Amino acid sequence: MNIIQKLIYAILSMKEKSLTVRLDKHLKKSASNSTSKTVISSNVTMTLNSQTEKNKELVRKNVEEIVKAANLDPEKLLAYIKSKGTKICKIDNADKILALIKEEEGLVCELKGINALYLNIMTNSGLSFKTKPMFVMRQGEIEPFYMAHQFYKWYALQQQLPGFDFHSQQLFKKYLYSNNTEGFENLRLDEMLGLQEAIARDKEATAYALELAKQKEGSKKVLDKIKNDGGANI
Repeated sequence: MNIIQKLIYAILSMKEKSLTVRLDKHLKKSASNSTSKTVISSNVTMTLNSQTEKNKELVRKNVEEIVKAANLDPEKLLAYIKSKGTKICKIDNADKILALIKEEEGLVCELKGINALYLNIMTNSGLSFKTKPMFVMRQGEIEPFYMAHQFYKWYALQQQLPGFDFHSQQLFKKYLYSNNTEGFENLRLDEMLGLQEAIARDKEATAYALELAKQKEGSKKVLDKIKNDGGANI
């Protein structure tokens, strides 16, 4: 083998190793979060999520009891949230302020980067490129069913159900606000599962709020509001 052939072989070998690393990263055979694990073999996908299912049942049961005890009063629910250490921020034009970073009124999960700095400044939370989960809403009356929806998600976050981590929430917002799914086919297994969990948490909160609203007069207006634009004030 002459020197040119050796050089070509070395370059191809390095490229093959690089591609292998990238492929392994993309096709990682297992992924886990705080309460679930998914393992993929050649023909079978197995998800071990019994703890997640137990926690989901616990969240639903406890939320129902707390909301009932609070008589579906948004201010009482906010007081409960505040008592557990989550910051409550009521500010003018909260909807417009949040729209700039593609967030909705209510629970804002952990943010990082420039969006986090922006929100920290707007909520007088200091100068940091990272935020803690907080509630951000306009002053004034809060629609009770929307509050129940947001409270459900907050409680699920407190119980460490998966899907609320920064990266999963960013993927969820991209999925929610874009009609273009380009790029989703390149997600790693752990990213796909994180997105799946984030979608599941939102669906669970919505299902709870819808069920609650069906029991009340005028629920159709509330349901449309929750499903269409997530507005907190009606």
